[in-house]
Amino acid sequence: MSPLKSYLYKIFGHLEIYQEIRDLMTPTLEGIDLNGFEGSGLEIGGPSKIFRKSIPVYKRDNNIDFANFSNQTIWEGEIRNFEPVRYYKKRKGRRLISEATELNFKIEKPYDFIISSNCLEHVANPIKALKRWKNVLKNNGKMILILPNKKSSFDHLRSITTIDHLIEDYIKDSGEDDLTHLEEILQLHDLNIDKPAGTFQQFKVRSLNNFLNRGLHHHVFNEININEMLKYSGFNVLNNVTTKIDHIFIAYKN
Repeated sequence: MSPLKSYLYKIFGHLEIYQEIRDLMTPTLEGIDLNGFEGSGLEIGGPSKIFRKSIPVYKRDNNIDFANFSNQTIWEGEIRNFEPVRYYKKRKGRRLISEATELNFKIEKPYDFIISSNCLEHVANPIKALKRWKNVLKNNGKMILILPNKKSSFDHLRSITTIDHLIEDYIKDSGEDDLTHLEEILQLHDLNIDKPAGTFQQFKVRSLNNFLNRGLHHHVFNEININEMLKYSGFNVLNNVTTKIDHIFIAYKN
């Protein structure tokens, strides 16, 4: 627990109050239009801190489901299918266990919007995932896609993935057990930035078991290949914002 978090817990003694204080200290990103992010939503991964205040989707009038690939993840710990999850104040959504490329749970009607933060880079076949996301989104429904800016991440030594490679992965139907990029990752992953990954040997062992933990960043993105990938997948890009940490794209189903 961080010193600030410990201090606020001592004063207020409650997670919800701590989150309210933290939100007040977090700036809201400029240039992000959140019209259309009301109603029924689906987050791939999450809940994510960025959607509390920086891009405050959670504060809008909505009900969000959260799709995670397994009932045990590095980020969420142990979770159960259909269990309720509180994502903002007393507002609750559902956990749904499913691959991001499949979303094989029952959908009563298309979602009004989709959000995803720092998740798609962990998917071996991102175009397949995006096309599936499009299928569960209503016509003209909106999506926020956030991917890491390689300049500030442990991928900063790696090359940007070409759109041709992403399309090839889609055409040959690469599975989530794919380790095509493992050699490159082991050579160029900056462990000095990624302290939780441990030593090189620990990181290698975890990476070889990626199908179980999904820790690898299969691909490296920038504004150009994200834009091309979204268009190939059937989305129209409305606008995008790049910060020191993230590429943030808003698109809609065409």
